[in-house]
Amino acid sequence: MHSDVIILVAEDDEGHANLIKKNLKRAGIINQVLLFKDGQEILNFLFRKNGGLKRESGRAYVLLLDIQMPKVDGVQVLEQIKADSNLKKLPVIMITTTDDPREIVNCHAMGCSNYITKPIDYENFVNAVRQLGLFLSVVQVPIINGE
Repeated sequence: MHSDVIILVAEDDEGHANLIKKNLKRAGIINQVLLFKDGQEILNFLFRKNGGLKRESGRAYVLLLDIQMPKVDGVQVLEQIKADSNLKKLPVIMITTTDDPREIVNCHAMGCSNYITKPIDYENFVNAVRQLGLFLSVVQVPIINGE
């Protein structure tokens, strides 16, 4: 992945968010990582609403999105992203403890790029994030334009 790509992590569990960030770095991913603690924060960033950080036009982003979050859940976030003409090409990787096959099918039907189930075991979770880092190191990410 080109170093200009910004990795957005929407994850309400601070421990999981820090593990993701740390293990992406261990996997050789040097990209900037921005953390968001709930679905509303990531929507505000992407849709440039309210105060705080806002998405820049002409930049490339990839979103690692938890499903079970406060305020706005990950499925609703995915739905809003894929309904927007500028944001719909944003790669969204669902990272969640939910392994319900119906949820997996639903997220793919809505347009997620990948769906990763978080292992409950610490070592397995760390290994899954490292593998995600390897995947991100070779993926090509489109630039998001538009206001």
